[in-house]
Formats: sequence, C-alpha cells, structure tokens
Amino acid sequence: MRTEARLFTGVAAFFAVTAAGYGWRSAEPAGTAALALACVMAALVAFFLRVQHRRLGARPQDRTDAEVVETAGPVAFFPPRSAWPITIALGAVLLALGVVFGLWLVLIGLGVLAAGVVGMVLQYADREAQSSEPSPGCRSGTR
Repeated sequence: MRTEARLFTGVAAFFAVTAAGYGWRSAEPAGTAALALACVMAALVAFFLRVQHRRLGARPQDRTDAEVVETAGPVAFFPPRSAWPITIALGAVLLALGVVFGLWLVLIGLGVLAAGVVGMVLQYADREAQSSEPSPGCRSGTR
C-alpha cells in the first residue's frame, strides 16, 4: 500500500497547491473551500493507506522483485449480502429531500443514514470471535 499512499499524497499536495493558488488569485471562497476539502479527503486516504502499510507490512505488489505467484491465496472477507447499503441510500435520499422540504426530513435522514453507517461498520465486527468459537455438536473445539 506504499505506492497507493504515495499516489494519494501527491493528489493531496496537488489540491493543496491548487487551493492556495485559486484562493489567492480569485478570492472566491466556495471554490477555495471545495479544493481545500478535496485536499483533506485525499490526505485522509493517504494517511489511512500509510497506517495500513505500517500495520500490515509490505505486500508483494510493493516490492520490485516480487513474483505474481506470491499474490495467490485468499484476498479478504467479502460479505455475501447486506441490507445496510440500501439503508444508507435511503438515508441519503431523505437527507437530500430534507434540504428541499424542511428540517424535519433532514433530521429523519440523518438518523437513518447514521443507523445505516453504524450497522454497516459493525455488521461483521465480531466475525473473528465467531469463527474461533467451536460450532455446536463438535467435540473438543474441533471442526
């Protein structure tokens, strides 16, 4: 993930320079704020990728002497099905409609959106704990 972190660090630097130049040249706050926010978002992704690289170590894709066969094997856990993306979409729609129709709908949309995000984040939070427990009917914890 070192390469990806460097890429997003470069994107963040580009947006920082662009935001500074745009803000100095145009003196228009909306565009400057949008470019600064793009810089912050790219920096956040770069920070996350750097932390992951330090935590997990170098992947074969990060080394120049790696072979393709080194990347074989299971990649990650992918959930089979989830209702939370639909909940998040519904919350986003309610939030957007709330901007048009009133604060009451914004509050409902924020509640549904927050519930969807928390549900999606915590849906498989105890997956490792569940997989280490013996299944019912098995003796001495073997599967």
